[in-house]
Amino acid sequence: MFLEVIKAEYVDGYRLMLLFNNGVQKIVDLSNSLRGTVYIPLRNIDYFKRFSIKFNTVEWDNGADFAPEYLYEMGVAVA
Repeated sequence: MFLEVIKAEYVDGYRLMLLFNNGVQKIVDLSNSLRGTVYIPLRNIDYFKRFSIKFNTVEWDNGADFAPEYLYEMGVAVA
């Protein structure tokens, strides 16, 4: 099975609550992942909050995204 993000909610700071297609829910802190030119706009917290789910992961209007596998591995499971 391919890992997919099926739901995402803003938590606070640079943290998102993600639900994956395997039923696992995790909180992901992206504060240390916003490196590189494409991620510069995401450092603005108001811009960061405006994400959507496209192509089975979280994406922003400028095309920035993260692989679902990356998000899953760095996330902390929610009980």
